[in-house]
Amino acid sequence: MEYVTAVPHPRSEAPGSARAGRMSLALALLCGALGAAVALLATRQRWSEGTVTVAGGPFPLTAKGSDVTGVPAALAIVGLAALVAVFAVRRAGRFMVAGLLALSGAGTVAAALLGASDSAALDEKAAQASGDTAATVDALTHTAWPYVAVAGGALILLAGLLALRYGRQWPGMSGRYERGGAPRPRRQARPTDPDRPEELWKALDRGEDPTGA
Repeated sequence: MEYVTAVPHPRSEAPGSARAGRMSLALALLCGALGAAVALLATRQRWSEGTVTVAGGPFPLTAKGSDVTGVPAALAIVGLAALVAVFAVRRAGRFMVAGLLALSGAGTVAAALLGASDSAALDEKAAQASGDTAATVDALTHTAWPYVAVAGGALILLAGLLALRYGRQWPGMSGRYERGGAPRPRRQARPTDPDRPEELWKALDRGEDPTGA
């Protein structure tokens, strides 16, 4: 005869929560590190190009991402540092660092988008090349590298959002090295055997009294 009970069986959500924590940790590390590397790489590439008219004719000009704006590279470094710092802090500190990580990603995206159509860097180079402070760049074109930096910033932002959502489940950097609060028992010296002269000499070297007095 089977018995039916209305009491629900308890469910254990710990395995699922731990699995989600591990997966989010791996994804955040991948996104954060990859995003910072992509953003830094993109800022070192050519973002725009054009020409300026000089005495000898059109003179080609190019501008790298770092010439246009230094914000994406700086924020990518901040985001990478915040990604590491997430594991060095706990509770409210971890939440604040995760927020900084997300803001670094959002700032990288915004700065790269603003720099995608910027011509100030090439205008400055045009003025220097022509010797005319009023000169501006001609035939201005932009490359796709600013949008690569945007993608890098988006990955950093995703890492920050994952840290905000799942960071409390991640282990701390010092957790694996922490020990229990109980003091470790001291090893007691082994009693010296008076019938073994070598042990008497070792005890004397250690500053011990081999006679046990």
